[in-house]
Amino acid sequence: MSFAIPVKRLRETGTLMAFYHPTPSYPFHVLIVPKKAIASLTELDPNDAAFLADLYSTVQHLVNEFKLPAYRLIVNGGEFQEVPQLHFHLIASAS
Repeated sequence: MSFAIPVKRLRETGTLMAFYHPTPSYPFHVLIVPKKAIASLTELDPNDAAFLADLYSTVQHLVNEFKLPAYRLIVNGGEFQEVPQLHFHLIASAS
């Protein structure tokens, strides 16, 4: 994976990377992106089970690490998805 802007990696596994959103919309705004090119949620298949396990483990880790009292995990699709790469937003109003 290469990025046009530098990011601070919060967690990285063999299947994903989590980092602060470069232009956050919330006080706590992290992107979780699979390392494999997957255009959208509808393109996940059974071979992506390791990514899904890492996704949930990463969310649990970040929620606990940052002691988030309330949070959301959001995935956009279709016209709501601004970039053609599956990604999840872990957001919270405070950390």
